[in-house]
Amino acid sequence: MRRTTPRAAFRQAMGILATTGLLAAGVLTTAGPARAADPVFTLGGPAETALHPYPETGSPQRARLDITLTNPSGDEENGVFLGEYTVRLDFGKLAGVADVSFGEDGADCARTGTVAVCRGHGLRPGTSTVAGLEVGAAKGSAEGDSGTIEVTAEAEGATFRPFTARVTVGGADLSMRRLPLRTELKPGDSQPVAVTFTNHGTRAARGVLLTLRHTRGLAFTQRYQNCEYSEDEGGLGSPGAWTTVRCAFPGSYEPGATYTLDEPPVLRAGRHALYDTLQYRIDEDGTGARAAQRAGARSVPGTGATLALRRAPAVRAADLEPDDNQQEADFRTANTADLAAYGDRAAGGAGDTVDVTLGLRNRGPAWIGHLRSGEPVATVDFTVPPGSYVVSRPDGCRGVTAAGGYRENQERAPRYFCSTPVSLLENADLALPFRLRIVTANPGATGAVVVRNIQLQAPELPFDPKPANNTAYVELNAEDSGEAGGSGSGSGSGGTAATGGSGSTGAAGSTGSASSSGTGGTSGTPGASGASGTTGSGGALAATGTPALTASGAALAALLAGGVLVAAAGRRARR
Repeated sequence: MRRTTPRAAFRQAMGILATTGLLAAGVLTTAGPARAADPVFTLGGPAETALHPYPETGSPQRARLDITLTNPSGDEENGVFLGEYTVRLDFGKLAGVADVSFGEDGADCARTGTVAVCRGHGLRPGTSTVAGLEVGAAKGSAEGDSGTIEVTAEAEGATFRPFTARVTVGGADLSMRRLPLRTELKPGDSQPVAVTFTNHGTRAARGVLLTLRHTRGLAFTQRYQNCEYSEDEGGLGSPGAWTTVRCAFPGSYEPGATYTLDEPPVLRAGRHALYDTLQYRIDEDGTGARAAQRAGARSVPGTGATLALRRAPAVRAADLEPDDNQQEADFRTANTADLAAYGDRAAGGAGDTVDVTLGLRNRGPAWIGHLRSGEPVATVDFTVPPGSYVVSRPDGCRGVTAAGGYRENQERAPRYFCSTPVSLLENADLALPFRLRIVTANPGATGAVVVRNIQLQAPELPFDPKPANNTAYVELNAEDSGEAGGSGSGSGSGGTAATGGSGSTGAAGSTGSASSSGTGGTSGTPGASGASGTTGSGGALAATGTPALTASGAALAALLAGGVLVAAAGRRARR
C-alpha cells in the first residue's frame, strides 16, 4: 500500500480546494493548536514470584514484590508528569493461595478487603516504586497453587498500561556457590571459573540461564555456541566497560541437586586490566530472565564449543535467600595507567572571546574503573590564564577559589575543578572545551592544566607511572602564536581558536601526540565568535614540551601561510 506523508496530503488538499474555488472564497479556516497526546506510563514488577510453602511450624517465609511505575520520557526537565494518579491493586485471585501486606513503601496505600488503592502526585522520568508488597503462602495452600495480582491505574491527562503479577506456591530456588578465585593478578594470568549451583527449591527448574558479566580488563578465552555476548557501559560512562555472557542450558534441574560446568571456561586478565569485577548468576530460563536481562541490547552468538553442565555431589549451602543466585569477585591486576594532561593555545585582543580545549588522555595500558566507590577516576584542575575569565565551561566543571576552596559564585572563577567519569578506557580522551574572554591581552599569559587525584590534599594518582606528564598549559597570545600556532589573527570580537596540530608536542613531550584529528587538537574550533583559526601546528602545550618551533620552521610556516592566503583569495573570487 502506498503511504502518503502528512506534508504530501496537505499539498493534495490545497490543490483540491484551489480547484473548487474554496480558498478564494475563504471557506478554509485554520484550526486551533492540536492537543498533545496524553503520556503513556507502564505499571510493572516481577512477572512471577515463587513462595516457600506454608511451614508445618512457625510463620511462612515472605517474599518481596515491588509494584513499579515507569515514565518513559527521556527529558529530565520537561518530562515530569505533575498530576495526581491512583493505582488499584486487586488481590481477589490470591484467595487461599497467598497473603499480602504492605511494606515500608505502602504508606500512601489504603486497603479495603481484597482491593488496595495507592495515590501519588507527580512522576519523574524513569522507574519508581508505587508499592512494596510482602507476600507469603496462605495457610492451607498446597504446592503448585497459583494466583494473580491485577494492577491498574488512572489519572487525568495520562494513560496507564496495566500489569499482572503471578504468585505461585513452591518453585525452584537456585543458589550460586561462591568460587575461590585468585584476585591478585598480572596481565596474562588465567584461571578456570568452575560455576556450581544447587536447586534448594521444591520443584525442578525447567532449563537454566547462566549469566557471566565482567569488566573491560577481563575476558574468557573461548566463546561458546550456546552463549550470547553483548557489551554496554553499565553506568560507568565508558562504552564497552562491561561484557555480558548469557548461556542457556535446557533440561530439568532437580530440587536438592547440585550442578557444575563440565569444562569450566577460562578467565584471563588482559593487558588493560587493573581494577575489575566478575559477576556470575544462575536463573531459571523459562521465566523471562533472558529477555529481562537483554533489555533490548544487541547480542552476538558464540561459535565455539558447547558449554555443558553435569550433576555434581551435593554441597552444603546457606539457607534459601532471594539474592543468593549471584556471586561476584573483584580483581586487582599489577598494571598501570598513564594519564597525560594536554592544554591549548589561543590569541586575541582585549574584549575578544576565544575557545580552548584542554583535558587528559589515558595512554594505558590499563583501563580504570572505580566500580565500588563510584568516584571519578581523576580531577582536571585548570587555572585560568591571567587577564582572562571563563564565559562557558563543561557541565562537569565547577569554579573554585584560587586556593581551591569552595566558591558560591561561579562567575569569573580563577580556577576550575573538572571531574572525570567513574571509568576511563585504555584509550580515553576527555576533552574539556572552555570559552575565555580576554580582558587584558598579556603576551604569553598561561594557566596550568593539572591531572590529579580527586583529593586536593593528596594529588598523586596511585596507578599513574609518569607523573611528569600530568601538567600542561593553556597559553594566550604566545609570542610565537602567529607562526607556531598557525591560527592567524582574530577579527571583530572573535579572536582565534588555537588548535592542536600533528607537529605539536604532546602532553608527554613526544612529538606528534596531539594530532589534528584528535579531540584536543581539532582544526577551527567551532563556536568561537568570529574565530578565523586554521589548523595549527603549535597544538597542546605540555609541561615537558618544546615551547616554540625552530627558526627555520617558523620561516617555513610564514611562507606557507602566504600561499594559503593567496589560494583562499582565489577560491573566494571563483565563488
